[in-house]
Amino acid sequence: MRFVDESQLAEHLAPLVERRPRVVVAGNFATPRVLLGAVDRVLPSYRLWTLNGQPGLPDRDGVVHETPFVGAGVRASERLDYIPARLSLVPRLFGRTCIPDVVLLHVAPPRDGKVSLGVEVNVLPAAVEQCRRNGGIVIAQVNPDMPWTYGDSELDLEDVDLAIEAQEPLTSPAPRSPGPVEAAIGERVAGLVADRSTLQLGIGGVPDATLASLTGRRHLRLWTEMLSDGVLRLDQAGALDPDVPLVASFLFGSPELYAWAHDNPRLRMLRTELTNDPGRIAQQPLMTSVNSALQVDLYAQANASWVRGRIYSGFGGQSDFVVGALHSTGGQAIVALPSWHPRADLSTIVPVLDGPTTSFQHSWVVTEQGAAAITPEPFSVQVRNLVHTAAHPDARAGLEQAAAEHGLLR
Repeated sequence: MRFVDESQLAEHLAPLVERRPRVVVAGNFATPRVLLGAVDRVLPSYRLWTLNGQPGLPDRDGVVHETPFVGAGVRASERLDYIPARLSLVPRLFGRTCIPDVVLLHVAPPRDGKVSLGVEVNVLPAAVEQCRRNGGIVIAQVNPDMPWTYGDSELDLEDVDLAIEAQEPLTSPAPRSPGPVEAAIGERVAGLVADRSTLQLGIGGVPDATLASLTGRRHLRLWTEMLSDGVLRLDQAGALDPDVPLVASFLFGSPELYAWAHDNPRLRMLRTELTNDPGRIAQQPLMTSVNSALQVDLYAQANASWVRGRIYSGFGGQSDFVVGALHSTGGQAIVALPSWHPRADLSTIVPVLDGPTTSFQHSWVVTEQGAAAITPEPFSVQVRNLVHTAAHPDARAGLEQAAAEHGLLR
């Protein structure tokens, strides 16, 4: 790894100026903004590949956004190229249809011949490997504010070609407190979680509220793609098993969470191919996945990705963890959502999904109204549970009528 300034960086990128290269950059809340800005000033046209890109990414003529998981920073872009893929399979794309020309990393300062990817491991190790294999260039922004984490986050210096030094405070999502509906859902979900369970929780207010309701549990384990402040609260409450490593692939949250992650020997940051492998997930005892959805239909299918015919997010890891949890000994897959969408003034339990299916065959569908048992109940029982336990009271008559018209209650 060789340190350069911005002018030297431009010289190394000059051979790419006449092309439209693919630039893979760390996503979520770990994007190296100083480095990405420097690259954006050099390349007139390129494909910017990122996961869950946040506001502030370059979005101009000449920049095409590629992603299998759409974030708020690119959701409204006219130049969005969505790539459907389960998160566990995304690393394979780098060797097939999305070969990187440039990979931009955000790392902690070197120690003992290594750097650390800190809060964002995810698919980046696979991107680095394929980029180097195909003659691309790997560039890092070295930031003293990046926590040092262990596991697959540690890269040898020889895996990085160039680096710039730039201190940049890590960004955090806007703090939010669960509303009364989310809190009620979180309590219901927590009631399904036993001591010694292994947890995976997705992104959103409901998973956050669930974590807040689990502080009284003991010997909980963590095998997840994402880690948030709720896990920090569990650790502070003594709810986590102190003898079992906490496994995640990326994290984001408050400065307090980043400080907790720094040099934490219990935290193992692993690459996506490991954390999201359904086979490995199934090996975790009492594996309990908790994910959100936008809609659930009477066939117990969940849509967590599309709104009004437009991609909103993507598969993410939801389908990976639902399958893995269902195959775990004592495992369960929970999808949790409010029963009513206040802005659209519509039920979220619907006869048939408006968009594509993200996941299906869950153990439970939980709303603030109740917990509807799904697998392994008979189909007619699933339907009745969804209508009479999970759905909002104002929607139940219409759902019963739709179920009868579709012949679902015979």
